[in-house]
Amino acid sequence: MQDTSKEYDAVIEGCRSLFIKKMSDYGSAWRILRLPSLTDQIFIKAQRIRQLQENEVRMVDEGEKSEFIGIINYSIMALIQLEKGVVETPDLSSEEAIILYDKHSTIAKELMMNKNHDYGEVWREMRVSSLTDLILQKLLRVKQIEDNKGKTLVSEGIDANYQDMINYAVFAMIHLA
Repeated sequence: MQDTSKEYDAVIEGCRSLFIKKMSDYGSAWRILRLPSLTDQIFIKAQRIRQLQENEVRMVDEGEKSEFIGIINYSIMALIQLEKGVVETPDLSSEEAIILYDKHSTIAKELMMNKNHDYGEVWREMRVSSLTDLILQKLLRVKQIEDNKGKTLVSEGIDANYQDMINYAVFAMIHLA
């Protein structure tokens, strides 16, 4: 499991680096996005990955990796929005945003390590296409929870689903490395 921890950290570091660069370019403009908007952005990325996996012809020269990075970063943004709430104008400095990014990526990694302990490294036997399908399933669950105004009867909340999407996307990135 030590390799998984290092591989996980390497993937997150690449995603974090892109997040920092985009914060430099755009600031925290994403802070105005409501959760359903972030969910839809993740959904677009996951659907694009599925299309890439199913179609032999590509009209845009981008691969799955950049879309999985988007899923990770948008999911972390969603977790930050859950914690901080949506605002009318950007309100986070780069330093504050990076602290929150690190906090939520660490929580997601801890969840992964705990589940990895209980399940073993079974994800290593999974196909990237299966991980994509699981992300899409989680997105449909989140959309339903959002439509239910955040209420669930017996299911985990939105935050757990975003954390799972981060972890599935990290696993896919490890497979694609």
